[in-house]
Amino acid sequence: MRTADSTVEDSSTPLNSIEQGGARRGKHRKPMPAATPRGNNCASRKKLLITILCVVVILAILVVAGYLIAQLIQSKYFFCSKSLKFIPLENACDGKADCAGGEDESSCVSHFTSNTTFPVRLATNLSVLQVYNATENNWRSVCTDGWTVKHTVTACQQLGYSVNPKQMTVLLKDLSSDLKRFFSVVGPDAMKPISSSVSNQKTCSSGSVVSLSCSDCGPPGHDSRIVGGGSAFIENWPWQVSLQQNGQHSCGGSVLSPKWIITAAHCFTGRAEVSRWRVVAGSTYMTSLGGYAVDKIIVNGQYNKQLNDYDLAMMRLTTPLTIQATVKPVCLTPHDLGLNGGASLVITGWGHLQENGQLSSNLQEANINLINSAQCSVIYGAGITSRMICAGSLQGKVDACQGDSGGPLVYLNDRWTLVGVVSWGVGCARPGLPGVYSNVDPMLNWVYTVMEQMS
Repeated sequence: MRTADSTVEDSSTPLNSIEQGGARRGKHRKPMPAATPRGNNCASRKKLLITILCVVVILAILVVAGYLIAQLIQSKYFFCSKSLKFIPLENACDGKADCAGGEDESSCVSHFTSNTTFPVRLATNLSVLQVYNATENNWRSVCTDGWTVKHTVTACQQLGYSVNPKQMTVLLKDLSSDLKRFFSVVGPDAMKPISSSVSNQKTCSSGSVVSLSCSDCGPPGHDSRIVGGGSAFIENWPWQVSLQQNGQHSCGGSVLSPKWIITAAHCFTGRAEVSRWRVVAGSTYMTSLGGYAVDKIIVNGQYNKQLNDYDLAMMRLTTPLTIQATVKPVCLTPHDLGLNGGASLVITGWGHLQENGQLSSNLQEANINLINSAQCSVIYGAGITSRMICAGSLQGKVDACQGDSGGPLVYLNDRWTLVGVVSWGVGCARPGLPGVYSNVDPMLNWVYTVMEQMS
């Protein structure tokens, strides 16, 4: 049998010849072309490969050099695209138009103060839906009387993010006294905002009130165990993002919805130009690849730089995040969640692994405990306001650090809930000096108002 690599011997006798050894008249074999020496082919190929390699290396060097030059220029100057000129970076967002059409003043961090009460909220660990009655200045729990699936969708949309909204019922007997003092009942028009379609009631004939879960936020991951912490995976904390200025990590943040990130106001002190910021989501390891552009940064208008009070900000993305296993929103805390000192919390981030150290290349996580407000005030005195909470260990060892600012402080309440944002501290993990976090609860009104009015 002939194998695939069998060699056929050269012969002038056709395989179908009748007479062996005879040659057919008039048929002549064509002359074989002269063989090219193998050495010449190898040399040509080597020269071609070397040439291609040199071109690739030169192009790579030019690309890297161009990128570095662009980064250097961007760190010093603002480019006016309409008038095609550069201005010193310090002249951008200084209140004076230096570019044609005021381009340098149109993309700046803005400050917003909410002067009204957002009319809808979820309260306590039961997530009871309440509406605000401006006339009587009180909050009323919403009865299940007449409540429909369409009402659920409308209410969740008003709260900012609605994916797989669900309605549960809570019996009146299971409510605290504060939640069953005043009641409201919705009307039949489920398309109207919930706050404008309710009527006051003294009690609920159904004997129960509405509780809402508005999205797929805060999915519980593993049972977790950043100074004194350990390496983490983004799949377990998919709301954690890196806020980067000119490609450099500056702060952490948390995903609230596909278009909104919550972080700390102090991250933007002296860094007013919005287009220089990008949000990197979905990565365990520190990277500047795949960042999302930002079109608006809103700092709490009551933020006090000297006192670190009202230290909260929101970022609106130019294009929505793609929600997936590594990118999911965290749940906003309900009003009056009722956490006590000692409650187990988790912090995450890429911040320094020790005081005056270096950023971590891998996302870190750590378990810390809530410190009651009385003890927090004893430690820091008048520096602590109702917009702040303390968390950590009085023995030190575990704490947030530089680079963790703006990142999440979360509590597992069926789902992971954002109760705090990394704000300030004295050093990192020093004994007797726990970290201080922005208390999200008293600023929920501001957060919901920003998402509603600026979406």
